[in-house]
Amino acid sequence: MIDHLRHMAVFARVVDEGSFRAAARAIGLAPSRVSETVSELEAFLGVTLLYRTTRKIALTNEGRMFYARVTEMLRSAESGLNELNALSLEPVGALRVSVPAFMSSSSLATAIAEFSRLHPQVALSVVFTDQRMDLMNDGFDVNIRAGWLADSSMMSRKLGETARALVVGAEYAATRPAPRHPSDLEDWDWLRYRHRAEYTRLTGPGGEEVKVLGQARLEVDSIDALYHFTCQNLGATVLPEHLAARGEAAGRLIRLFPDWQLAPLGIYAVWPDTSRRENLTLLFVRFLESVRSSVNE
Repeated sequence: MIDHLRHMAVFARVVDEGSFRAAARAIGLAPSRVSETVSELEAFLGVTLLYRTTRKIALTNEGRMFYARVTEMLRSAESGLNELNALSLEPVGALRVSVPAFMSSSSLATAIAEFSRLHPQVALSVVFTDQRMDLMNDGFDVNIRAGWLADSSMMSRKLGETARALVVGAEYAATRPAPRHPSDLEDWDWLRYRHRAEYTRLTGPGGEEVKVLGQARLEVDSIDALYHFTCQNLGATVLPEHLAARGEAAGRLIRLFPDWQLAPLGIYAVWPDTSRRENLTLLFVRFLESVRSSVNE
């Protein structure tokens, strides 16, 4: 029976996610292995739990009854882990976290590594992506988000801010007259990040505000790609401070109007108000918050 507890958890995740493929993505297994696991459970029980078609799955009557019992078991197990983690000096469990891909080499990633070293019994699965991940549908316990949060029913905590810099490839800049005002950049080539506004807003030393639109030569959905293409001298763009500093130190990027300010990006941890791993989630978020100065790039 003990050997099939994991099978039961996989079965419940398939039902929750609505497909073998989605469940496989959520728990980090191959879809074929997830399907095999459910088949092995059905063979052990001697009943069919799921109707399978090429487009969807559906619970059989036996599957519906069994699913109710399995979810009750899983909730009890999660509650038990939460209670133990509240009392234990050494937290135990698993957390699935999403982080913006551009922060994979930032000090936030270093803080996550430190958390892992301090708590070796906590299994962390960290997904680095610039796509906005859905906490519930994508099976995450915590999302780290960059930007400014809209009103949400989710729990959230600000971890810090990351500065941004207006930069251009050094060789590209050499082909252009030196700009005297940000508006001079309107006829430059620009590289745009798909998930941000099309214009760039800057505030001058005297409080003057300017919006620069420019001509988008290339649009990407990855900050790392944005950095790479800017270093390839395709135009100007806005980058997180740690990437701008890296390119500047290598002599590949030049800062434009360093005395003008761009609004920083807020860095937030977001999690469900009914977290499955409440105490472990809070431990993780509070740790990141305690070292949030490391997030202020």
